Amino acid sequence: MTFTGVSTKDVNNMPDDEHAVLTLRNLIFDICNQNGGGHGGSAIGMAAIGVALWKHIMRYNPSNPDWFDRDRFVLSNGHCAMFLYALNYLTGFDAWTMNELKGYGGGKENGFTTIAHGHPEIECPGIEVTTGPLGQGIANSVGLAIASKNLAARFNRPGYEVVSSRVYCMTGDGCLMEGVALEAISLAGHLQLDNLVLVYDNNSVTCDGPLSWINTEDINQKMRASGWHVLDVMDGCYNVQAICSSLRDAQSLKGKPTFINIRTVIGVGTSTAGTAKAHHGSFDVESVAKSKLAIGQDPRESHKPTARGLNYFRERKQHGEALEKSWQHLLMKYTLEFPDLASDFASRLRGAKPDLGSLLQDLDSSQFSQMPTRESNGLILQKLWETCPSFCGGGADLINSNKFVYSDTDVFHPSVSYQGRYIRYGIREHAMASISNGLAAFNQGTFLPVTATFLMFYIYAAPGVRMGALSHLPTIHIATHDSFAEGQNGPTHQPVELDSLYRAMPNLTYIRPSDAEEVIGAWMWAVESASSPTMISVGRDPVDQPAITSRFNVSKGAYVLQEHPDAQLTLVSCGTSLHYTIRAANELSEQISIRCRIVSAPSLDLFDQQPAKYRESVFPLDGKPIISVEEYVATTWARYVTASVGMTSYGYSASSLSNYERFGLDTPGIVLRVKRYLTFLNGRSARQMGWQSI
Repeated sequence: MTFTGVSTKDVNNMPDDEHAVLTLRNLIFDICNQNGGGHGGSAIGMAAIGVALWKHIMRYNPSNPDWFDRDRFVLSNGHCAMFLYALNYLTGFDAWTMNELKGYGGGKENGFTTIAHGHPEIECPGIEVTTGPLGQGIANSVGLAIASKNLAARFNRPGYEVVSSRVYCMTGDGCLMEGVALEAISLAGHLQLDNLVLVYDNNSVTCDGPLSWINTEDINQKMRASGWHVLDVMDGCYNVQAICSSLRDAQSLKGKPTFINIRTVIGVGTSTAGTAKAHHGSFDVESVAKSKLAIGQDPRESHKPTARGLNYFRERKQHGEALEKSWQHLLMKYTLEFPDLASDFASRLRGAKPDLGSLLQDLDSSQFSQMPTRESNGLILQKLWETCPSFCGGGADLINSNKFVYSDTDVFHPSVSYQGRYIRYGIREHAMASISNGLAAFNQGTFLPVTATFLMFYIYAAPGVRMGALSHLPTIHIATHDSFAEGQNGPTHQPVELDSLYRAMPNLTYIRPSDAEEVIGAWMWAVESASSPTMISVGRDPVDQPAITSRFNVSKGAYVLQEHPDAQLTLVSCGTSLHYTIRAANELSEQISIRCRIVSAPSLDLFDQQPAKYRESVFPLDGKPIISVEEYVATTWARYVTASVGMTSYGYSASSLSNYERFGLDTPGIVLRVKRYLTFLNGRSARQMGWQSI
């Protein structure tokens, strides 16, 4: 059949790669136009890159998206999601049916669902990490590359490269302007991650207009200065083999990660080509028709790739099955040659780990008596690290303050060994959190990433922590110096509001233990959490008044430390403040015969998950006062307590003790504020009077 202006001979004589590029573009046109828009401009501009990667370069198996030794692809410019979805469909990923693609951009009404989300999400087959906020995908890729490097160094033997996966990350200019990407790029160059390739879709256009409006740097020089190999492809819209040549060069280059600067045209072949108008929205009918006619498609039909184009891509399905079969055969030979090593490798692949729960349950907390929780936390982490090989990670240049103990021989760096598990992140908090997400995402349970810095500096890391929580990745974040007890560094380093962010963050467990016993309980929860991150918030001041705390009750979130059958009020606290609160309860009893119940609440997140009957046993609804005490702005307590002793301002550059006095959070201050509140109530129901900041 011949359409106007295109002969069957022209169609048949078109090279396979060119036909494949147009097949991909035409499907992206249909996905973009089916519901009146989407981010299709970059996706069609990147089509030749997609053909090069999915048809010629990457090792993957569409029949088994979770094949362990696959190459990993990350779409950091996640708004181009239809690029990834279309390629997954064309190459034969079973889950990626045409019906799924037709859901892209739809209203999802009446309970309709699709895996073709607006941005890639990790829960969907063929998606390595959730991307969308620009730049984080680059940091995730660094984490994936570290994971592959580490496992290869530990388990590969000459002739037995059971870990050979490489990481390919697609990026646009927006990602390369984000701070998190620059942090990660710097670290990747320092670590010499030569299994990482960053593919730059250089179309010189942003959402608002030409790239030159906002950026004129020499990106190649910038990448070279950061320790990267740099390759150029001048025709990235059509020349598939030029792109393949650079990608193959990247495979042979050693000692540095590779940056490939590929020039493309956003919205290529359409009426808005090369302009910001092509960034999102639908495409003109004439341009789409012309592209379809070029490969013999009827422009009146949509979502119907040519048989030739589909067969060309679908060959990858059989190819991928053969790759995995060959790897399985290698693994069998490896097991015979190195049985002990193979057993350890299989254990890591399964996500198995030692019985850390028993280790923690049997740990004697008295050995940490009166230690600051940051110190007991560090010693507990050291025991876990030595026991469990899946632990990995590090701190953001505050390791002495964080009490994160490691040996010089356990550093992940080529000057030491890629077998090392301790990563010197430097002052790169955002990248640290996002790289940890990549480590956790490499293979479920193979790595248990740990990060550490001051709680205040987790505000820099917050977007990465959030993406880990959204993606159900079990990372562990250690936040130290978690109050104005931090002291002389002043309010810039003293968090008063940051807990509210992390306590409100869905699927993140924020735990603030008061002593070593509760630190052990926090770790008992964290190491068993398979689908959510945990933040353990610890302090720098000694625990000067031991309480009868329980590691086993930490998992309940809040529990009664001191019950009283005729209690007139309940005092609840956590962290460093709990010890002042206990003393305040004793003072109230001695001064004015006020009988107090005392509750330790290390994690409101965990408490929220308890049955209503238990929650009401801890915080009765009888109208009696329930007062929280904490050195933070009390935004998260109001759903359980009737009043809060907390902060209403930033901290102050002074000693720990003077700050507790200055802000009325030492024992006398708590007692005074409680007395005023009781006077205000004058016997009325505390519940009926509503929550009060006192």
